[in-house]
Amino acid sequence: MISAEQIKNLRQKTGISVMECKAALEEANGDEQEAIKVLERKGQEKAIRKSQRETRQGLIEAYIHNNGKVGVLLDLRCETDFAAKNEEFRGLAHDLAMHIAAMEPENLEELLSQPFIKDAGKTVQDVITDAVSKIGENIKIDKFVRYEI
Repeated sequence: MISAEQIKNLRQKTGISVMECKAALEEANGDEQEAIKVLERKGQEKAIRKSQRETRQGLIEAYIHNNGKVGVLLDLRCETDFAAKNEEFRGLAHDLAMHIAAMEPENLEELLSQPFIKDAGKTVQDVITDAVSKIGENIKIDKFVRYEI
């Protein structure tokens, strides 16, 4: 039997809903590491299903590095205005803009394949896929511009 404490711990680590955490733990027979793998797999499947949905909402994130010599404008899209106001979505936009400032990608394809600066074990695409799973909407980088003096 899966305890409430196990579900709570998995939810805190992943940010995924209580019901999905419970189902993953049940599928993994209570093994937390295996449940995380289950959630990642299901998140990727969810992202694939949602990838064809239109992304007409979102936000423009501006990031200026503390030296004042590097700046980024990022157009990050999602499906609804509700999701665009979500703190997790806003945090994702900020982290992606910071990544662009630091890693200097030439284009979107290069950006998506780069190891993410906050977790080198994941690519930028993996981070976006994780966000799709948590937020429940399609998320796409529409465009970005990096400026440097």
